Amino acid sequence: MQNPSSSPSPAAAAAAAAAAAPPPSHHFPSSLPFFNSLRDPKPKPSLLLYAFLFISLLSLTLILSFSLSPSSSAPHSGPDPFLYPTHTHRLVYHTHKATPSPPSLAYLISGSRGDSARILRLLHAAYHPLNVYLLHLDPSAPHADRERLALAVQAHPVFKAAQNVHVVGKPDFAYPKGSSPVSLNLRAAAVLLRLSPRWDWFVSLTADAYPLVTQDDLLHILSFLPKDINFVNHSSYIGWKEAKKLKLIIVDPGLYLSEGTEMFYATQQRELPSAYRVFTGSPFSILSRRFMEFCILGEDNLPRILLMYFANTPSSLSNYFPTVICNTRKFNKTVINQNLLYAIPDGRRNDLRPLNSTDFDDMIRSGAVFAQKFQKDDPVLDLIDQKLLGRSPRSVVPGGWCLGEPGNSTCLTWGDAKILRPGTGSQRLEKAIVELLANGTFRSRQCIYE
Repeated sequence: MQNPSSSPSPAAAAAAAAAAAPPPSHHFPSSLPFFNSLRDPKPKPSLLLYAFLFISLLSLTLILSFSLSPSSSAPHSGPDPFLYPTHTHRLVYHTHKATPSPPSLAYLISGSRGDSARILRLLHAAYHPLNVYLLHLDPSAPHADRERLALAVQAHPVFKAAQNVHVVGKPDFAYPKGSSPVSLNLRAAAVLLRLSPRWDWFVSLTADAYPLVTQDDLLHILSFLPKDINFVNHSSYIGWKEAKKLKLIIVDPGLYLSEGTEMFYATQQRELPSAYRVFTGSPFSILSRRFMEFCILGEDNLPRILLMYFANTPSSLSNYFPTVICNTRKFNKTVINQNLLYAIPDGRRNDLRPLNSTDFDDMIRSGAVFAQKFQKDDPVLDLIDQKLLGRSPRSVVPGGWCLGEPGNSTCLTWGDAKILRPGTGSQRLEKAIVELLANGTFRSRQCIYE
């Protein structure tokens, strides 16, 4: 029963006001029958009913819009609800104001035929909700492997909830001894910028690499560094590479053929460029988002010129990024001559020597973030999971964002992804970076012409 003493609803008040209002003094066009019905002294009952329903609906919409719209001035507190897939209550964390906000990394993880399982394991070992990941299987892998990889990502509850792991559907050939890996890295960085423009560093890993520290360790240390720092091994001393790498002219079939073929080597050679200085280094680097945008957007023509020059040069990935960064004043003072990768060269094969359990102690003492190269399912990977990462089989590395019970379900209950829980790996990494920056040789090793 309606209470006669209660005030009328806003909708009823608006309708009564509309009914009691005098006819408007101005005239509406005859093409607007609704407004003509309002100024008709004897409107038809059906039209009056339509007017009443329209005004009631308009009033109700305005009331709901004011009552349900979020406050723009209210600060966001507590965990991100998007990172809260399983439990209903929320926990509010209070962090020290002096602690910087953790950065975000963009990962390209690439492999070839038979590498889908290795890519998934590497993804589990290097996963964090703040990062974004792009998985790439080159065309030598069957399309069924690519589909299984995508289905495995979608079936994982953590990856599915965060929506930050993506699989390349149309892959590219990448010949390690050619120039196509440069194209792959630039394309991957461009795609990652479209997927998430908020990341701070770009990391390209192959399926034979593996992390030596947790993502909480890495993000914790990087949060104290300037966002424009680049970790790039580089040297202007060419040595034997002048004749074997830089003067040779090749044609990389990955740039123009849909199927893998042998590399084509020209009989002629060319002179080294004089418009810029060529630098060489390692195929692996940790590059800032600002530098990757510089290479992709082409605000300066140098990255495009060097891209065309190195398109016909063997092992271009070892030379392209060091040469671009050291010939650009905007970035040549942002480079640290260390890529934070543990690897042992094999001089006889001009490749890296496979790592095993005998290298475990040296890997720890190096303070490196990643190591390369590992054989598939080598026992040293289980040792790294157990001793360094704390990772259980078929699960991601637990971090400060994981609130579940210990075991495989640790990270199925989430907290705030910005809460980090660094361990001993952050201490090793901190020591390594402090030695790089504090021994007096930091500036003296930046893009020096030898």
